[in-house]
Amino acid sequence: DLVQIVTGYGEAGEALITGGADKIIFVGSVQVGRKVQEACAKTLTPLVLELGGKDPFVICDDASPKAIEQLACRGVYQNMGQNCAGPERFLVYEGVYQEFCDRVSKIVNQMCQGPTLSSDFIDCGAVRLPSHLKHLQDLVDDAVSKGAKLLAGGFVPRKASRLAQGQFYPPTILSDVTEDMRIMKEEIFGPIMCITKVKKNSDAEAIRIANNCDFALSSCAFSANKKRASQLVSSMQAGMGSVNDLEGTTYLSQSLPFGGCKSSGYDRFAGPEGLRGLCHIKSIVEDRFVFHGGPFLAMPAQVTYPSSGQGAGFCKALITIMYGYSLMDRARGVMQIIRWSLTKPPKDEHLPTALQEQQENVKSK
Repeated sequence: DLVQIVTGYGEAGEALITGGADKIIFVGSVQVGRKVQEACAKTLTPLVLELGGKDPFVICDDASPKAIEQLACRGVYQNMGQNCAGPERFLVYEGVYQEFCDRVSKIVNQMCQGPTLSSDFIDCGAVRLPSHLKHLQDLVDDAVSKGAKLLAGGFVPRKASRLAQGQFYPPTILSDVTEDMRIMKEEIFGPIMCITKVKKNSDAEAIRIANNCDFALSSCAFSANKKRASQLVSSMQAGMGSVNDLEGTTYLSQSLPFGGCKSSGYDRFAGPEGLRGLCHIKSIVEDRFVFHGGPFLAMPAQVTYPSSGQGAGFCKALITIMYGYSLMDRARGVMQIIRWSLTKPPKDEHLPTALQEQQENVKSK
């Protein structure tokens, strides 16, 4: 009974969230994630949100399109693009742009689509929901209307097609995609490769385009210069990144925490961080030595009750020892502690007038 599976729709999800769970990890859309967050807020239930993304796939001018072409296609068309962590924005430098477009379009135009169990030679299956077909087509139509070019696919199968009976959308490639298009802003979650040209082979421009997005789940960069690719990955806003490899490799290593930032959600699952997140953290301090059933070190006389008038100076010296900026500062704090320890507390006549009156009232009563 370590793992229990509950299937259902909104009511089942609400029952799980509001049923007294110690923690919720939600994987899904931004819209539903907000509803889950609102429900958890009512009971202050800890929550991890993983809400998808639009991962950038950066190809520098010194990278090899031939070496990358199959990896790029696998990243987009695996599971028909229905992966939370998968490339949706291909930022290709001007120097290798045309070669990359030619290579991936040649591959995709030869891919076979159909029911995945009908043949071992099927490359692409179906999408999960009938309504998603319209979403994909709307994104493509908007991009084409604003200047994007179709290099492959881009339309729902006609009624006469053998694929018209299922939820099939063809593997699609769009080139000359720009930042003003919906498909560069909204999550695709489908078999569409969007290629954007990075002008002047500029790393700074690639980073700017990559970060100009509400999502920030994962990222990857390819370059013959490993240091350059690493710097690109470090500069892109994302919860994960891969250097000269597909971003999904971060999920293959379960010792790494998984999650993003911005609209991709917050907190992490998997890895040591994710496991610790599923624990109730309790901080405990225990004295190593016990003296007559009490603490080994007694409270310094300067800070005991009632006040001796030395507490403020003594504590100031103690803070200087612990947090002084230099060894000289800390040495000065030690000297102050010694001075306060040797100073006798003031007598009653030096006590503030208000305290003297209070003590007189206590004596008279």
